[in-house]
Amino acid sequence: MKKTYKLDGEICGNCAAKIQDQVLKLDGVNDAKVNFMLLKFTLDADDEQFDGLLDESLRIFDKIEPDCKVLV
Repeated sequence: MKKTYKLDGEICGNCAAKIQDQVLKLDGVNDAKVNFMLLKFTLDADDEQFDGLLDESLRIFDKIEPDCKVLV
């Protein structure tokens, strides 16, 4: 399953890269992109695990860039 979410708040390129790298390391994630210019987050993950992986991705966002929220 692949879904794209809008981001609310500011995020720098460095933080976007860190978040993307950590999300890509999660088991079950096929692809992930954090676009700081367009303020979008795209997650492509296994259907059965998608909700759990989205939750874990949100925790990664909060840890690295607490001022940027994923609008789910």
